[in-house]
Amino acid sequence: MVEIFYRVNGQMTVSRSESELQAINLQDVVWIDLLSPTGDEKRAVEAYLGTVIQSRATAEEIESSSRFSETDAALFANTNFVIPGPESYVMETVSFIIKGTTLTTLREVQLRSFTELQRRLMVFPKMYTNGYSVFTSILEQRIDSDADMIEILSKEIEQYNHKVGLEEDINEEFLLDINQLQENTMLLRETIVDKQRVISSILKSPKCPKSIQNKLNVMLKDISSLVNHTNFSFERLEYLQNTVLGIINLDQNKIMKVFTLISLLLMPPTLIASFYGMNVALPIIPCDSPWNWVIIISMMIISVLIVFFLLKRKKLL
Repeated sequence: MVEIFYRVNGQMTVSRSESELQAINLQDVVWIDLLSPTGDEKRAVEAYLGTVIQSRATAEEIESSSRFSETDAALFANTNFVIPGPESYVMETVSFIIKGTTLTTLREVQLRSFTELQRRLMVFPKMYTNGYSVFTSILEQRIDSDADMIEILSKEIEQYNHKVGLEEDINEEFLLDINQLQENTMLLRETIVDKQRVISSILKSPKCPKSIQNKLNVMLKDISSLVNHTNFSFERLEYLQNTVLGIINLDQNKIMKVFTLISLLLMPPTLIASFYGMNVALPIIPCDSPWNWVIIISMMIISVLIVFFLLKRKKLL
């Protein structure tokens, strides 16, 4: 799907057909949004802009040259957007091309920030004079969204920390949940740092208009604070994970201690039972006495009590 936002007599108009591009002056086009475009739509936009749109494989590469590049005619930037899910987060790559003052975006999934911006673009067209203003607005919204997701993660970490304090449901599933939070935090940090690289590269470009430089510098400061916050959140998760592992190890040690003490308590009676179970003449107890079993059981109980008090005295119980 392609959506073309352009000005006609000062009013913002949208077209959803690539065949109409030839009738529109490039200087009047503010934004061309490509959402999972067909081959014909992509080729039509490339011919209209006079440049090649990067493939998805190229856009997803992590090299600096793939994240940002520029030619004499256009700027190319690729950055990742995080989409929150029920449990895990998904990362999607969005490509930006700025030719003259026209912004072209290429994405494969629906993004709420794009939908909201398109609505505002139609309602407040004077706020968006060119593609650079649309580009900065998209980045601002995404940074705000990332900040909201970091805040949600912080609240989830606080909840898990509270559960640890109350020792509720400390098990393998609890550890897996913490690991998932770590994955989400690292994914968020990766996308935030990726935006930081792109914005820094644009600021260094001679094509960057002075009208957006202040906004980009403010965004860089916001991103720095978000990076610090994600680092702090990850450290909290590591501390939480270590605490949970320590609690689980303590519980296992307690269980092993109980088994060990039970074995120690039963060792003397087992020895006595084995000794008097031998088919030979034994001391202390006459062979024909009817009280043999009483004497043997008493000796076993006394041996258990002796071991019990010795362990108690050593503070092992």
